[in-house]
Amino acid sequence: MKKTIYLAGGCFWGVQAYFDQLKGVLSTKVGYANGTTAFPKYEDLKAGKADHAETVKVDYDDEVISLKDLLGHYLRFVDPYVIDKQGHDEGHQYRTGVYYTDLLDGIEAHEYLSSHIEGEYAIEVAQMRNFFPAEEYHQDYLKKNPGGYCHVNLKLVKPEEKK
Repeated sequence: MKKTIYLAGGCFWGVQAYFDQLKGVLSTKVGYANGTTAFPKYEDLKAGKADHAETVKVDYDDEVISLKDLLGHYLRFVDPYVIDKQGHDEGHQYRTGVYYTDLLDGIEAHEYLSSHIEGEYAIEVAQMRNFFPAEEYHQDYLKKNPGGYCHVNLKLVKPEEKK
């Protein structure tokens, strides 16, 4: 069955490229989530005029890959203890978060993270309030720009996990 989860893990270029490799992931889209303004642009986030998180919408087939498996992958590349920073990217838009539309997914995410991360973690687990797709040049950015920087190590996906 097709399900959706939204994952913020710093720079959304690498998060998207990572999840696009996985069996069971049907599609991804980068965008801006859970902010207080409508229709933000990348420049608004960089200038501090919008408070959204760079986020990836992940549509997946839960008969092929579970939410727990997706969260396991997520924990491979995020630092769960850092606030507003991942890799060399700093700022509120680079915070970590798991945003859900199904309350049961929220409960599952809380339980998973609590049992797989030692101590207090900084990953925000919250209901999805809003999601605005990013500008087209951000979509599949690392496919279009293979030399682009992102903190996410795309080689962490094992061969048997790839499409």
